[in-house]
Amino acid sequence: MLGLGLRLFAILMLSTMGALIKLVETHGAHLIEIMLFRQFFAIPFILAWVAMGAGLASLRTQRFGLHLTRSAVGLTGMVFNFSAVLLLPLAEATTFGFTVPIFATILGALVLKEPTGWHRWGAVLAGFAGVLIVTQPGSGHIPLGGAIAGLIAALFVAIVAIQLRQMGRTESPATTVFWFSTLSVPPLAIGYMVVGAPHDATTFALLILVGLVGGGGPLA
Repeated sequence: MLGLGLRLFAILMLSTMGALIKLVETHGAHLIEIMLFRQFFAIPFILAWVAMGAGLASLRTQRFGLHLTRSAVGLTGMVFNFSAVLLLPLAEATTFGFTVPIFATILGALVLKEPTGWHRWGAVLAGFAGVLIVTQPGSGHIPLGGAIAGLIAALFVAIVAIQLRQMGRTESPATTVFWFSTLSVPPLAIGYMVVGAPHDATTFALLILVGLVGGGGPLA
């Protein structure tokens, strides 16, 4: 029940973050700005969480290279995920997130060699059919660019899920989220120097809130 509760809380946080992303974009914030604030302002939240629990010493890692790979994959997926949120209505962007279990099942069988019976493959096919029904390809119901971004984002989320399963043998969730946010900041800061623009206090407050909410979701 605790796991289910945390999962529901994570979905609430990530859905709220999606709404905030769309809102702050209407205030003139660029995608790179949103991503930088998402990663940077998640760090204090994570540090406070760790300090109240296992202590900051628990953030040490012997698998820095693995964290670097996870950050590269996660950052690429974030580009497509946030792009889908900006290009699509929030409900449709969320629908593409439902394809994550499809990709995760396939990758789990291929990479982790998890047992996958006919019932799971049947669920994969049913899920794919459901996505086709919602998206109505060729009808113009959903912009093609947004649909592609949503599917690629879901694929990367599934890849990250596989990585986290492997990293979870030695790394705590807080350690993984901390290093992902920290390692993402330098490349995003470089991009911010190119596209960053002045904003009013409300816009900056929304950007900071994206980071705080986005930091809580992955931890849950």
